[in-house]
Amino acid sequence: MKPVEFNDLFDKVVADYHKFDDIYKECNDPFEPGTLEFLLYKKCWIDAVQWHLEDVIRDPQIDPKQALDIKRWIDRSNQERTDMVEYIDSYFLDKYKDITPAADAKVNTETPAWAVDRLSILALKIWHMKEQVERKDASEDHLAKCSAKLAVLLEQRVDLTTGITELLEDIEAGRKKMKVYKQMKMYNDPSLNPVLYVKK
Repeated sequence: MKPVEFNDLFDKVVADYHKFDDIYKECNDPFEPGTLEFLLYKKCWIDAVQWHLEDVIRDPQIDPKQALDIKRWIDRSNQERTDMVEYIDSYFLDKYKDITPAADAKVNTETPAWAVDRLSILALKIWHMKEQVERKDASEDHLAKCSAKLAVLLEQRVDLTTGITELLEDIEAGRKKMKVYKQMKMYNDPSLNPVLYVKK
């Protein structure tokens, strides 16, 4: 599966989510567990739900109890998102495990999966910016600004897709090292967050 195909898959996920447009809708991943497609679909579904959670929590009329519940849901979602990125990097680590990097091979500033994470978010940005461009109740000024932003997002997706393609090619050729660090998030861990362990 090539990075350019990631965009088609992410667009499918975003379209699938908006068939229901429901933050409570369970992910129905159509791909075989363990495949890259399965991981990418689930990752983008998590992103789609979280995108809409972020919308909900910004409602100025939201009930404070609901706001707290949504905030905690967003925290869980962030952890799930991080876990999925690490699963995707594990896929790439396994794929390239027999590659011996060149002596002068460089380390990239981010792993392939964290770059793919940004590609997933871009699919959501593009879908929602297109939605704004197609609004019938918006002013001409709003539509023009959103059209300009959409053009930038589409250009950004081309550039990011090219960058991911080149990174994977470099890893496969041994020009770059595939190196992964776990995120080690601390605030969700009761043994590392002082607010949680002090109260024990």
